[in-house]
This record gives sequence, structure tokens and C-alpha cells, in this order.
Amino acid sequence: MIQHIIARLRQGHRTLPYPKRLPELPDRYPGRPEIDPSACTDCPGPCALACPTGAITQRDPLSGGLSLDLGRCLFCTDCAAACPRGAIRFTGDFRLAASRREALILRGQPFETALPLPPERLALFKRSLKLRQVSAGGCNACELDINVLNTLVFDLGRFGIQFVASPRHADGLVATGPVTQNMRLGLEKTWQALPSPRVAVAVGACAISGGPYAGHAESADGCAELVPVDLYVPGCSPHPWTILDGFLRLLGRGETG
Repeated sequence: MIQHIIARLRQGHRTLPYPKRLPELPDRYPGRPEIDPSACTDCPGPCALACPTGAITQRDPLSGGLSLDLGRCLFCTDCAAACPRGAIRFTGDFRLAASRREALILRGQPFETALPLPPERLALFKRSLKLRQVSAGGCNACELDINVLNTLVFDLGRFGIQFVASPRHADGLVATGPVTQNMRLGLEKTWQALPSPRVAVAVGACAISGGPYAGHAESADGCAELVPVDLYVPGCSPHPWTILDGFLRLLGRGETG
């Protein structure tokens, strides 16, 4: 027994102290992109041609300039590599979650991170949020990064957030995948089984926009038309810190720096 105690003392505290302190991510992690539309005047648009999901628009209907849709972005960084003028760069910032779909479309404005739930729902869920996750045709990447939140490094349970087996026991739905036709009914039934008031979270590019499967006959292009999404967590797949940051911001408990 004494040997086990000594080994445990040597290991120390493994759970990272987020949100009190920001995690250190590797240099290869791209993070949230930033764009400079002013650098794109009269550019032929190699960044848009390099994007595999059409996330980049050279002439955005609202701004008339460059825009980048984080909801469709796979974070492959091919656009930044193709841009000859440095109009797109990846910042390494993992804080990507947003409350509005429109907030994921970058046009050079400051990024609008996710906001807390309305007060009446926040009062119910702030200290205890039970979630049912549905993989609606996902490749298992987003699902794995959600699952890793239960490990001691992230320790999702310390925030009162837990994943449950039955929608009858859940306060919210976490959807991943592009919502294939085979999983459309399953997602809808899961949402209907959740007691009101309830929360909906879309995790990953596929769940937000369909990702690389957008426009396919067997894809619903994400879950937004099937459930009223409260939180969008972009990425392919989102980093676990990105997902956790989104959950905490939804509950008004996120890092504010």
C-alpha cells in the first residue's frame, strides 16, 4: 500500500487547471483563423480554390470581400499556404465555439465567442448538465475528442457536466456527424425524448454544415434544421479544449480573457 501512495505522490495532480489557466497547445495546432480582407484586392483567389469544402468566399455578399466560414472549415491550413499575400493566418487559439451560426463567418471582424444560455435556462443547468451524445453518421473523430473529456486530464465531471446513456435522463443533446439519412430519425427521436427545457450542441464541421459531405443526397448538411442549436463547436475534429471551452461558456463559466 505504501508503494502505491508514494507512486501517487510522485505523479502529482494530473487534471489541468482550465479555465483558471490557459492550456499550452503544440505549435502544430492551427487554431482559429484570422483574415485580412484588405489584403485581397484584385486577388485571383487561390485560397478559395485550395479549400476542400468551399469555406472561403472571395466576394462575400454582405461585406463584398473575403470571408471564411468556420462552420465549414476543416482547419487543413491549405488556404493559408496558397494565399500569396498572407490574408489568412491561423492563430493557435482554441476558443472557437459560438452561439450563432452567423458568428462563425469571419469577415475580418473580432470573433464573437459563445454566450451563456438565457437566464431562465442557465439557472437550471449551470451546476449540473447531463448530455446525450448522438453520432449521426460521424467518422468517430469528433466522438473520440468528446469521449476524452471524461479522462482525468480534462475531468469534465468536475464542472457538473456528464454524458448519460438515455435521453430521458439528459438535459441536452450533443450531435456529431453530417446527419445521414439513416440517422436522421434517430436524431429527431432523441431530441423529442429530451425533457424540456433542453439544450442542443453541434460539434464538428459535419454537424454544423455537413462538412465534406455537404450537398450529398444522403446528408442533411448538419443538424441545424432538425434541432434548435444553442452552441456551435467548429473543427474537424474540434480539440477537446475547444469543446470544453464551449460547454463552459454556454454555462457562463468560461475563461473570459
